[in-house]
Amino acid sequence: MEHALIMVLTILIINVVYVTLFTVRMIFTLKGQRYLAAGVSVIEILVYVIGLSLVLDNLDQPQNLIAYALGYGIGVIIGMKVEEKLALGYITVNVITKEYEPDIPNALRDKGYGVTNWVAYGREGERLMMEILTSRRSEQNLYQTVKELDPKAFIISHEPKAFFGGFWVKGIRR
Repeated sequence: MEHALIMVLTILIINVVYVTLFTVRMIFTLKGQRYLAAGVSVIEILVYVIGLSLVLDNLDQPQNLIAYALGYGIGVIIGMKVEEKLALGYITVNVITKEYEPDIPNALRDKGYGVTNWVAYGREGERLMMEILTSRRSEQNLYQTVKELDPKAFIISHEPKAFFGGFWVKGIRR
């Protein structure tokens, strides 16, 4: 019985590690970090083969298969948490204010955000439209700052694929 419990825990832990590494490798791949992705993939595949061989060598024990599946699910959750902590890259945030308020862009610039702004027109009149570039690490702080400046602002974000020219490119390269 003790041996079976150790086997289940081993399979569970191995698969959690495997899927977490898989997630991290995918993040590095998508962010263009090819050498980091390759390094992580070597470790990932070693862990995967060991875990899968343990399950396949003991297919007569359904608890091992359950541990493998459960480890996969837990690994996805942990991988997502790791991705949130790494927060690699940059985001572009589009903000449309409820009212036209010209002081908001300067308040954001004073906090270090790259802001391009212009007057936009919505159904109910003039609005301030801003495009803000920031690191993913600063994303939540930016949202909070915008909400403090205009609680009714419309906010949408996306990840840019490439940067060329402009004020931020010099800072990014550093």
